[in-house]
Parts: sequence; C-alpha cells; structure tokens
Amino acid sequence: MTFEPRNTAQLPESTPIRRRKLSDEVLERLLGWLESGRVKPGDQLPSERELMATFQVGRPAVREALQALEQMGMVAISHGERARVISPTPATMFEQIDRAARHLLSTSPQTLEHLKEARLMFELGMVRLAARKATPEQIEHLRSLVQRLENARRSPGKEFLKADLAFHEAIAAISGNPIFAAVSRAMLQWLAEFHVELVRQPGAEDVTLSEHRAILERLAAHDEEGAAKMMSDHLTRASHLYRIRRQPHPKNAAN
Repeated sequence: MTFEPRNTAQLPESTPIRRRKLSDEVLERLLGWLESGRVKPGDQLPSERELMATFQVGRPAVREALQALEQMGMVAISHGERARVISPTPATMFEQIDRAARHLLSTSPQTLEHLKEARLMFELGMVRLAARKATPEQIEHLRSLVQRLENARRSPGKEFLKADLAFHEAIAAISGNPIFAAVSRAMLQWLAEFHVELVRQPGAEDVTLSEHRAILERLAAHDEEGAAKMMSDHLTRASHLYRIRRQPHPKNAAN
C-alpha cells in the first residue's frame, strides 16, 4: 500500500513552528497568575530563586519576564526586594506607550494633524460633559486655575503652559471618568512641545487667558452648547496661529 499525499492546494497555509524564548514562556505563566487572581495587587511574587525552581529555568529567563511585566506596568521592582503586583490604571497604561507615541509624532507630521483633530473632538465632548456635571467646588477650582494662568502671564513660558494645560485637564477630570482624564493628560503632554511656541508668541497669552475665561463663564452657567462653542473657537484659533507660526518666511522658503 502506497501513501498518496493530498492535493496541497487544499491544505491550509502553513507557517514554520518556532521555538519560543524561555522568558516568553515564563512571562505567559506569570500573566496567567495575574489574570486568574492567583496573585493580587499588593502581593509579592515569589523570589527569583523560587520562580527558577517552579518553572525549571535559569535566572536570565526569570529576570527578562519580570522586566517585561514591569514595562507593562503590572509589577513594581525595587532593588533587593521581590516584585510586587500593582494595579494598572489608565494613567499607567498611557505611560507605557508614551515614548512610542512621542517618536511617532516627531517623525510623522500627518499623525500630529490627526492628534490635533482628535483633541478637538475630545475636548468638545469633555467641555459639554463638564457644563452638565460641574459642581460649585469644581467651578471654583477652574477659577483658581484661570487665576494661576493670569499670574503666569507676567512671565510667560513653562509656567504659563503648565497653567494652560492644567485648566484643560481639570475640565476632563470633571467627568469623573479616569480614562477621560488619562486621555486628556496624554494628549496634552504629547502636544505640549508644539504649544510652547504658540503661547510664547507676543500677544497670545492675553488671547488665551480671555478664551479660558469665556469657557469658564459658560461652564459656570451650565451652558453646554455655549461652552462647546467657546472651546471650539479657542482650539481652532490656536491651531490657526500655530500653522502661521510654523510657515516658513518667504525669504527663507528656499533654505
């Protein structure tokens, strides 16, 4: 009896079976512990020596797996201590992708434009929500941030920028949703270096302060559409001035 192979055209596409690194196997096992609740936030993982014995692997594989967990924001590692499980948060999630995001934005002008467009849509939603939900205490906090912005106007620079961003972050925080707050903080931090040029432009500080006051008035009045209109005008004006600022001078266009 002879064996006749099946028509290979009928077989599913095959890919080579590759041997995985031992550290990847250790990482998968540890992730299983975390996801199953075998170890919980606040718990310490077994020592490196205990993990080596449990998984029958060497120290390098264990250390690589633990470092990967730390980079994922799932454990904290202190010198001389066992790795401790921590609770991931929206903020730590964005911290893990911060470096990659900054690299992408610095090398892709189109991505920067997409981010500014996304920020506009996001902030319009946040300011509407804030107009609906803001408590008197939250409005007073926004007033203090506007005052901080006014104080920083006398010496524009990093402090003015920080006050500007704090105002927008506080609006997102009114939502009570930590994901919204984390998204706002990440977007603003990624765009901050571009806003530095804008707020240092002569006269821009006064305009920015006036617009923040107008947004605050609409929030205090719980005027959702009015607040959205003021925010849209503010961000659209900022983007327009930013484009003017970035355009090469005719005399330098050939350089």
